[in-house]
Amino acid sequence: MNKKQIIDQLDRIALYLEIRGDNPFKIAAYRRAGQALETDQRSVAGIDDFSKIKGIGRATADVIKDLMMTGESSVLRELQKEIPSGLLELVKIQGLGGKKIGKLYQALNVTDLASLREACEGEQVRGLPGFGEKTEEKLLETIKKLNQRPEQLPIPYMLGLAEKIESALQSEQTIKRFSRAGSLRRAKESMKDLDFVIETDDPENTADRIIELLPVSEVTGRGDAKMTVVLDDPYHVSVDFRFAAPEAYVTTLHHFTGSKEHNILLRHLAKEHGEKISEYGVEAENKPVRTFSTEEELYGHFGLSKIPPEVREGTDEVEKAKSGLLGLIRLSDIKGDLHMHSTWSDGSYTVQEMAEAMRARGYAYACLTDHSKSLRVASGLSEERLLMQLKEVARVNALYEDFTLFSGVEMDILPDGSLDYSDDILKKLDFVIASIHFSFSQSTDQIMKRLESACRNPYVRLIAHPTGRLLGKRSGYPVNLDRLIQLAKETGTALELNSNRNRLDLSSERVRKAQEAGVRIAIDTDSHSKKMMEDMSIGVQTAVRGWIRAENVLNTMTVEQFTTFLRAGKKPF
Repeated sequence: MNKKQIIDQLDRIALYLEIRGDNPFKIAAYRRAGQALETDQRSVAGIDDFSKIKGIGRATADVIKDLMMTGESSVLRELQKEIPSGLLELVKIQGLGGKKIGKLYQALNVTDLASLREACEGEQVRGLPGFGEKTEEKLLETIKKLNQRPEQLPIPYMLGLAEKIESALQSEQTIKRFSRAGSLRRAKESMKDLDFVIETDDPENTADRIIELLPVSEVTGRGDAKMTVVLDDPYHVSVDFRFAAPEAYVTTLHHFTGSKEHNILLRHLAKEHGEKISEYGVEAENKPVRTFSTEEELYGHFGLSKIPPEVREGTDEVEKAKSGLLGLIRLSDIKGDLHMHSTWSDGSYTVQEMAEAMRARGYAYACLTDHSKSLRVASGLSEERLLMQLKEVARVNALYEDFTLFSGVEMDILPDGSLDYSDDILKKLDFVIASIHFSFSQSTDQIMKRLESACRNPYVRLIAHPTGRLLGKRSGYPVNLDRLIQLAKETGTALELNSNRNRLDLSSERVRKAQEAGVRIAIDTDSHSKKMMEDMSIGVQTAVRGWIRAENVLNTMTVEQFTTFLRAGKKPF
């Protein structure tokens, strides 16, 4: 387990103890241990004795050691047996912490959302100390909203489900190969359901095994070439599995990737050639059905360069593909990552561990950008600690001949438009990112004054996650994007496409606007752990949806080019 995961487990134990009504000092001990671990600059692998850290006692140190060695805690395991798991759903409700959930559980035997709703409708909650009639009404209103399944689910949620499905499919021997299809393969930000295309010679047994391997609550359709199931997850997501013979796998995948509008364009093109295209292949009169070994070969049959799934939306992609290569960015074009965090702020791994993980991914460079001092919740760096970190960056750089770690910071843009550090500090760093993390409720004018202040600073090279959105959770702050793009162009400040699956900020439509205006883009993961580095792929997919070309992305530069870019200073784009 990494540091973040262990802290989450300690917080989970504290929550369970609070629900149980345990000793407040015991509850505080687990929360204090998590905070102490958060502020320690080492990763858990570099700590020999957790009890030597101020704030961590012997008992909590033993729990941490248990988590490190086995991936689970006997303390947490026993609490989970005692406390109904449905109570954790109640934490999602604003205003309900462990103490109040404990009261509901102990006084009214509330064990989940359904029983809480029943207690509210029966007007039982209002009589509890610390609640009241208005609280009861708000709880009932929130529960009703939570129980309404959105028509479209955000990509971070669906990605998580898809990854679990893929893990199961990889273990099944009757499956020769498989792929995501539909909206997820096209990297849409939201979707109704999931689609997979599976190559198999034995669809019947494959379907049986899928039902065994996945948490299926219902099979809503099943035939020789298709099975549809509903998963036992909070949103009861529907998943379509299409079974294809080896020779038809590529055309089946193409067909069920869509979009419907893109498939119509291909059908019109096939008709011009005197042919028909379907999931089974390409047909012509008095000729056998033609199949293909790759999608590139399929598009080539119609005189097109391969059209990436992300832009198959039925607009002008076919016309553009007729003229040759589309020239859109690929994952292999990325040479480094310009936004990552270490244990010096709120990351899970040390500077060296993060650098080694970036290097292991084949990157030539990365920028260390821990949080600045005003973001206290993320252990932001004071001026003194930031300057101390420069020595650590130099030490790490001395270890490698084929990788460069650039010094930097993710600096907060404060509510009054001032920046977290003076220029005297910023000029000592290689790469400065500026971002907004709080005061989202300000007016558009106030938000734009803050962003303008950052853009006009001579040392700020990038605005991170420029709208502050979290997919499916918050829309972000009110930014005038056209004005921000204009400012970025005037000042030579790049804009970020943050690859974190919960952000994807800027969106594909907005990042395309930036490119059209001549503004440079950075595609970064904002990694706080090694696992988060994997999200670079969904960031690149989002860039492809925005028709972004590699030459317009900062981190497609070689390390030599990027170094020259930094040394030249800011210039208008």
